[in-house]
Amino acid sequence: MSPIHGFTKEAVDAITLLEGLGVEGDAHCGVTVQHRSRVQANPSTPNMRQVHLIHDELFDRLRACGHVVAPGQLGENITTHGLDLLALAVGTRLVIGDAAIVLTALRNPC
Repeated sequence: MSPIHGFTKEAVDAITLLEGLGVEGDAHCGVTVQHRSRVQANPSTPNMRQVHLIHDELFDRLRACGHVVAPGQLGENITTHGLDLLALAVGTRLVIGDAAIVLTALRNPC
């Protein structure tokens, strides 16, 4: 998580998910868009990017191509393993710990 807008987030052992807001203490936490370019376009747009997920297997593929990238360095809040995130449909409900999240979209690059 990161309280400031930037690319890399600090890797931590646990996060707190706040219903309808996102990750406690993260710059993207909020009911409305928090991403700077989207705030500039329309600050009242609902925040559909409250929690970013990336599958751990992506880091393996990147390393195989010579890129050294670790969890958090692509701006994700949660790194999964053994879950094909790209195959899941929008609207899929995932239970992570005591929280449930709903997938809203694939993340587009910043």
